[in-house]
Amino acid sequence: MDHQERLEGRQGPGLLQVLTNGVLFENPVLIQLLGMCPTLATSTGLKNAIGMGLSATAVLVCSNLAIALVRKIVPDQVRIAAFIVIIAGFVTAVDLLLQAFLIELSRSLGLFIPLIVVNCIILARAEAYASKNAVLPSAVDGLGMGLGFTLALVLLAVVREPLGSGMLFGVRLFGDAFKPAAFMTSSAGGFLVLGCIMALVQHIMHRAKREGA
Repeated sequence: MDHQERLEGRQGPGLLQVLTNGVLFENPVLIQLLGMCPTLATSTGLKNAIGMGLSATAVLVCSNLAIALVRKIVPDQVRIAAFIVIIAGFVTAVDLLLQAFLIELSRSLGLFIPLIVVNCIILARAEAYASKNAVLPSAVDGLGMGLGFTLALVLLAVVREPLGSGMLFGVRLFGDAFKPAAFMTSSAGGFLVLGCIMALVQHIMHRAKREGA
């Protein structure tokens, strides 16, 4: 019995199951292939990856919570527009906080923070989960998906940054003889690393499924 079947056999998943769903079984990047643009663009360095992941997590949690609160009073005709307005409000708040307290990170991430508004992960969770569930599960779902997004970014960054620049989180890892592979900081390099990580994740999940059968 696989993970999805276990979920369908219950009245509804518990909060821990909702959390682990986003991090592992329905990871938005490694399983669902969502948010590819910010994933590839901000995973060239670990600092940017963590900053982007936590920013998206904050927006996911807050927007899911707010949408779950108003889901019964928003007319279907303006549902998507209302969701976008709510998401845009929280993205603006996160952007202003970064500009106020983490100026260097804000400058490094640039337009990718405002573009969280159109990140398909955020709107997908609003439509697929928060608009149909209570406040607490929706907030936990946002947290799980955000942590899953952050995990994917970090996994990419810990491969791309050392190979592409010889550094990790600003710390030089190798001696002067090391020649960085600039290819790893390109989009093509990002796709290559992402493909390898996804293949490894799928192998681990299929092996675990066979052993648990």
